[in-house]
Amino acid sequence: MLDTLVASEGNPDLVQISGGEPTIHPQILEILKLCKTRPIRHVMLNTNGIRIARDPAFVAELEMLKPGFEVYLQFDSLKRDALVNIRGADLRKTREQALANLDAAGISTTLVCVVKKGVNDAEIGDIVRHALTYKCVRGITFQPVQDAGRNTNFDKNRDRMLLSDIRRAIATQAGEIFAADDVIPLPCNPDSIAVAYGLRDGTRVTPITQLIPKSELLAAAPNTISFERYPQLKSRLFDLLSLASSGERTKTVLGELLCCLPQVEVPDDLGYDKIFRIAIVQFLDRYNFCVATVKRSCIHFVTAEGKIIPFDTYNLFYREGLDVTLREKAHVPA
Repeated sequence: MLDTLVASEGNPDLVQISGGEPTIHPQILEILKLCKTRPIRHVMLNTNGIRIARDPAFVAELEMLKPGFEVYLQFDSLKRDALVNIRGADLRKTREQALANLDAAGISTTLVCVVKKGVNDAEIGDIVRHALTYKCVRGITFQPVQDAGRNTNFDKNRDRMLLSDIRRAIATQAGEIFAADDVIPLPCNPDSIAVAYGLRDGTRVTPITQLIPKSELLAAAPNTISFERYPQLKSRLFDLLSLASSGERTKTVLGELLCCLPQVEVPDDLGYDKIFRIAIVQFLDRYNFCVATVKRSCIHFVTAEGKIIPFDTYNLFYREGLDVTLREKAHVPA
């Protein structure tokens, strides 16, 4: 599977090991170490945090994978009822112990929060501020709930959140950290992904949009909104506002962007630990499926058969052999 990805991408920017729960796999450490032997810039482990909370020896092994390694930790709520609704269990103590262990080991961590209307959407600001109390947390990925997985009695009219809803909630609940204009649609897929980057000093974040004076942008690209005429500036802006800049590469891309604007000072100690980001990633389901969005997808599954499949179509058409079942029903050969 890894060789298929490398053959397709050359030097993949990011590979995330996911599940199910990957930490219960008997060879999970060997899998992660194998990833580190390939030309992959950043490796992520997507986990519920239970083993990280309970197994110090496992955390010590993960620490050895630094740099270029990050934990993608489920963190949907600070409240019991919301966690029971979304995950089926009250995992507050587990998540806090996992964060404490990751913080002590200095393992870069991204919190991933599934947002469900009327359940945890009022906590978005609190989760952002809570994340900033941990040095290891590099950012948060908010995912509007989709009709997949554990989602009993899902009602699209009652439960659905949109990318724009979360962007608005960040501005209203945590506007002292990121305003709405700081959360920028991703160039490759603006309908589904938006990101915000800032420089972090403890619990204080300065959005990069505040570091780039409009006068400097105009000086670098006068009388135009077409960055195609200014390839160096365009390249650095697009590089930053891209999932490819995740992980350790972020500090390099941000530094290059700021250096491109001569009146903007680049901090001497700019490193990955000084960067804080928010991403909103909206996936497709049967209620919002769009072929054009699938074509722009930049998040994919690599299957055991060596196929690379867009995340959205995998959930809808491939998971648990659904593609085979659909073909059989339609009498279409594989």
